[in-house]
Amino acid sequence: MNQIKTIEWRNDSLILIDCRELPMKEEYLVCNNYNTLAMAIKNLAVRGAPAIGVSAAYGVVLASIEAKNRDKESFVDYIKKAILELSETRPTAVNLFWSLNRMDNKLNTLLSLNNEDIKKELLKEAHKIYNEDIKTNIKIGIYGNEVVDLNSNIITHCNAGALATAGYGTALGVIRAAHKDNKNIHVYVDETRPLLQGSRMTAWELLKEGIPSTLIADSMAAHAMKLNKIDMVIFGADRIATNGDVANKIGSYSLSIVAKEHNIPVYVAAPISTIDPNISSGDDIPIEIRDDREIIEFHGVQTAPNEINVYNPAFDITPSHLIAGIITEKGILRPPYKLSIKKALEF
Repeated sequence: MNQIKTIEWRNDSLILIDCRELPMKEEYLVCNNYNTLAMAIKNLAVRGAPAIGVSAAYGVVLASIEAKNRDKESFVDYIKKAILELSETRPTAVNLFWSLNRMDNKLNTLLSLNNEDIKKELLKEAHKIYNEDIKTNIKIGIYGNEVVDLNSNIITHCNAGALATAGYGTALGVIRAAHKDNKNIHVYVDETRPLLQGSRMTAWELLKEGIPSTLIADSMAAHAMKLNKIDMVIFGADRIATNGDVANKIGSYSLSIVAKEHNIPVYVAAPISTIDPNISSGDDIPIEIRDDREIIEFHGVQTAPNEINVYNPAFDITPSHLIAGIITEKGILRPPYKLSIKKALEF
């Protein structure tokens, strides 16, 4: 098990590793109210769909602590307000809404209790979500290891590791499992523009665990595939439609197209909670558009003219026909995805 502490509850506060500072500094952000956490989600101090969901669950607990001395009606209203505001932080990652809905449903079963007992029960539920995420990721790793051959060269995009989850990771969970199984794998890490989550975070995680890896610019992937340096693609997901279309970090779609051209299988690793049963295709998944400054500058250093027009979508949609399998904690889902996803959701 990796020792990276992405999320930790301690002394009625949520402690997050600050992903904005990696790899230059390993710093931690202490959130002792839900507004601080909401801002941490918005500005990507914590990022990755599962990590956002787990953090938001603890955000509900923070709200209950803040409002503990109010009368019951005001106490509940304050928590409901926090749930609403946390749900407005990021639009694409469905785990956020899944987690908040679960906490809201739990709250609705506790209304006969006093404020302190409600807080305790909400904290228990958040802990459950945290622990379930780690167990889920380990299962994803075990199932994913089945499709990793000996001596495989794997390319991954963005960061779907411990830093994007409660721990262990989804796509990197598969890679960790294969490495632990002594499969002699090698990982090519896409830098993942514009915020470099691959070079700043995935490379950092792989080095921390001694997993052989090579960093490349996003634009180098096709050339590496043509030279037979890549055997498979594995990346995570922020939302999956019921037809198997996948929303993931911008650049995942182009990587998948290039892989298809070179007959390289593309696997998506994600928990069942990333599947949105209310979304029938990728066309209906909302795509977050982020601030122009993320492309015009990096870490405060200007890299483009201030006057240039910018288009900065955080995610793109990889259609299901480009995906060989979706690796979940319930097994590997295969085409036709409408059928395999329906069975997985019912199981």
